[in-house]
Amino acid sequence: MVETLTPTLNRSWMIFFSTHKTLLTALFITFFFTVLYLQRDAGTGVLIFRREFSSRKLPKLRPVAYNLTDFGGVGDGVILNTAAFERAVMAISKLGKKGGGQLNVPPGNWVTAPFNLTSHMTLFLAEGAVVIGYDNEKYWPLMPPLPSYGYGREHPGPRYGSLIHGQNLKDVVITGHNGTIDGRGRTWWKKYRQKLLNHTRGPLVQIMWSSDIVISNITLRDSPFWTIHPYDCKNVTIRHLTILAPITGAPNTDGIDPDSCEDMVIEDCYISVGDDGVAIKSGWDQYGIAYGRPSKNILIRNLVVRSMVSAGISIGSEMSGGVSNVTVENLHVWNSRRAVRIKTAPGRGGYVRHITYRNLTFDNVRVGIVIKTDYNEHPDKEFDPKAVPVLEDINYISIHGERVRVPVRIHGSEDIPVRNVTFRDMSIGITYKKKHIFQCSFVEGRVVGSVFPAPCENLDLYDERGNLVKKSASHNISDIDYDF
Repeated sequence: MVETLTPTLNRSWMIFFSTHKTLLTALFITFFFTVLYLQRDAGTGVLIFRREFSSRKLPKLRPVAYNLTDFGGVGDGVILNTAAFERAVMAISKLGKKGGGQLNVPPGNWVTAPFNLTSHMTLFLAEGAVVIGYDNEKYWPLMPPLPSYGYGREHPGPRYGSLIHGQNLKDVVITGHNGTIDGRGRTWWKKYRQKLLNHTRGPLVQIMWSSDIVISNITLRDSPFWTIHPYDCKNVTIRHLTILAPITGAPNTDGIDPDSCEDMVIEDCYISVGDDGVAIKSGWDQYGIAYGRPSKNILIRNLVVRSMVSAGISIGSEMSGGVSNVTVENLHVWNSRRAVRIKTAPGRGGYVRHITYRNLTFDNVRVGIVIKTDYNEHPDKEFDPKAVPVLEDINYISIHGERVRVPVRIHGSEDIPVRNVTFRDMSIGITYKKKHIFQCSFVEGRVVGSVFPAPCENLDLYDERGNLVKKSASHNISDIDYDF
């Protein structure tokens, strides 16, 4: 006979296999969780949380595609195409239950005033397509202040909307064959400097209260204000972008500003702008505290950034809703004023915690690592100076560079100490041979293994195996020197 096991033995074997399969599955899950989520810091023996970011799924192809010319668009760089964009978006808005639609913008110069996107929409910019913002502010709609700011940001009252805008959307893609969105910011910057604007300038692209957003494979340049501003959004992917603005004379042209956003990836981008390359935010003083939406679970990787005015990657200063679980890795900052910065102040409240910087390279940077706790810019006088932020659990791992004037400047204060900071594997070539170039004040933390230049006296020293070598005598020593 082919069958060699009795039915009774078959059932026994199945029960045995099922029970052990369940046990093995449980053991595997436990092992997986232990390895990926609760990893022991080899230098200090401290158990730390690491969030793993999975690869995002590619957006689905839309069943219907339109061309902007189908709706009367003319790409001659002169005719205003706002109505054509609006008609196209209206047509796509009726296709949501069928999977949405794609709007193709062909090669040409397509001048437009601001327009809104819709859910289940792909805006596709062909190679040679340039969407140009009409630079007459009378054509830009006014919107209420953001609830977590309570203020226009530059002026009280309403603010200008963005060139490309969306609210309460789901499943939106802005992509292309490296087409361009040009904000014609020079007119706005000039009027701002001359104090001719009565309202806060608008971003180039702003998506609010939305989810499942992808922005990829395009160039954005010369924004009037912040370039890409996702506000209170979830599941946002930004990748393969080039973001440009003059490195001087282009005020507040941040590259990407995640604001009260959750589950976000920013990767494989080149950013050279007139302010922060990336600035993570979550509201301003008492308004951000009341709104209470943190920015969390954000991965930033594989970026090349230049910022002569501000920093390559910033957290804050508007961080009153909190910022946590942020990883910045494989970052190259060149010819910049600062590389990575956390900035806050009394009155902000909130927290910045569980932040990891890994594999950073600085090239010709004035100050490499900055934590600043006296960034005293406030929307009004109603903020509570006793609302102090919490700064803790910040890790700097594998930091290298050359031609850096001050590698580290961590300026905690008696009210806002910086706790549980770790430096590991750091070697930075310096251009300013002076004492105290690794500057600290009210900092508690550790240095693991080899770090150059010599760390400040506030930090405990450990060897590569995690053995304590020297404990700091005081975490409150201050050697901050802003003269260089």
